Amino acid sequence: MVFVVIALGLIVGAILGLVGAGGGIIAVPALVGIVGVPVMSAMSTSLVMAVASASTAVLPRLRGGIDWPVALVVGLAGVPAALAGTALNALLPQPALLISFGLLMVGAGVRMLRPMTSRTEDPERQRGWLLRALIIGLGVGLLTGLLGVGGGFVIVPALTLMLRMPMKRAIGTSLIIIVINSLAAAAAHFSVGGLDIPLTLAFTIPAMLASLVAARVAGKLPGRVLQLSFAVLVLCIAVITLVTTVVQLM
Repeated sequence: MVFVVIALGLIVGAILGLVGAGGGIIAVPALVGIVGVPVMSAMSTSLVMAVASASTAVLPRLRGGIDWPVALVVGLAGVPAALAGTALNALLPQPALLISFGLLMVGAGVRMLRPMTSRTEDPERQRGWLLRALIIGLGVGLLTGLLGVGGGFVIVPALTLMLRMPMKRAIGTSLIIIVINSLAAAAAHFSVGGLDIPLTLAFTIPAMLASLVAARVAGKLPGRVLQLSFAVLVLCIAVITLVTTVVQLM
């Protein structure tokens, strides 16, 4: 089973390094469904992996690949929302939450299949970007706490659609936001559930290595290729989430 965990870590890390998202939303169901890890433990492990892998994947993007003002505003706004989301996790019906989440991803994925006009500099920076960044941060933080994931699957579409950020910069910025949100959510989850350290190490170390390699590869790919790859990934995850949730309800 250790080899299965390592293989999952490599896959999840590669996806996160390539498109700046997808790690946690793949990791949690994979650890629960394939490895048989309890949900709360899977969430904690996923969050540790998200922090470590995103920190590694962002290294090749530190020079010019991150919009720091947006990253800090979105990330810091998401911290209290992530704590609130963790508290709400035990109170809300999970099937309804997952279905809503799946539908949200379908909308984002379909929109990202279409070409988007983006510029090197954000033309909206002086006109309401701060308010939109705060809204993105609150929404992403809430989902991070509720679902135990980094939130990149929402951050990247939000940055490209709401702030018209170029795809490559959105990915780098997303990784910084993932680190901030995941740290906050991990602290909250550790207070209500334990951490399986051997499992976390076996999962996180391969994910870190894969994310670093994938991040370097992503830097050489056109933004449109990354955008389409992300859209397909989001749609696949959305379909799997919706189908599995509906099947469990039947």
